[in-house]
Amino acid sequence: MLKKINWRAILFGFLWLISLSGLITLMSFIEIKKSALKCKDVKVLLPGQFNFIERDEVDRILMENGGAMLGKDLNDINIHKLENALKANPFIEFAKVYADMTGVIHVQIRQREPVLRVVNMANLHFYIDGNGNKIPLSDNYTAKVLVASGLIEEDFSGRVDTLKTKMARDLFRTALFIRSDTLWDNQIEQLFVDLKGDIEMVPRVGGHKIILGSADSLQIKFRNLLVFYKKAIPKVGWDTYKTINLKYANQIVCEKNIIDSTKITIDINKQIADSTITETQN
Repeated sequence: MLKKINWRAILFGFLWLISLSGLITLMSFIEIKKSALKCKDVKVLLPGQFNFIERDEVDRILMENGGAMLGKDLNDINIHKLENALKANPFIEFAKVYADMTGVIHVQIRQREPVLRVVNMANLHFYIDGNGNKIPLSDNYTAKVLVASGLIEEDFSGRVDTLKTKMARDLFRTALFIRSDTLWDNQIEQLFVDLKGDIEMVPRVGGHKIILGSADSLQIKFRNLLVFYKKAIPKVGWDTYKTINLKYANQIVCEKNIIDSTKITIDINKQIADSTITETQN
């Protein structure tokens, strides 16, 4: 008994074969046309608010790794070598190089964006970018970001690297949180690690320091600080307290800015519940 012929499968296979042949022919045509093209122009796209690397530096990297490209056959230009050379720069996070069918070479670059400048115990300076990588300072540009100093053991070899210590990761998380909120980004100007290993924050407004402790429960700690700013500061003024301690759960412990350093404890739970503030003298 003869089997029924699956004409649908045969037709599908035939169409697939035609499509594949057409694709191969098109790719061959493109390669032939590309081989006859010469580089007419090099267009560099270097967006971003940071200027760690400028167009002159990009042109220098391209020249060192590709020579004078204008008028050169596209097939003689090693695109991958140019890309890798750009990616080797510590200030470049992403680089893509490609040539179009008109003979123009396009160079797309994305610079690293720092969120924190660190001064460690050995007085080594470096940035931490938005991906949590350590990067060196730049001779071309100084980023206006938070500065962290004090008891910071995180080392830096001068090359792009990941964070090795918990303290450095806590500082990075804190800087990201502050940067994400306009209020705190405007209010907090410096981080400091004290001898106890606590993160302290230096505000732009007010003569106090804010003891954060670690980067745990950042949302709760900053929410409590906001309640304190809204409810307590209008009553006592910005310069009443020497320290505002956020380390403890659901409370803020404040130290008055007077000779006897009287301590005040404020119960945050009640503040949040009924929008009132009570102070108890220790």
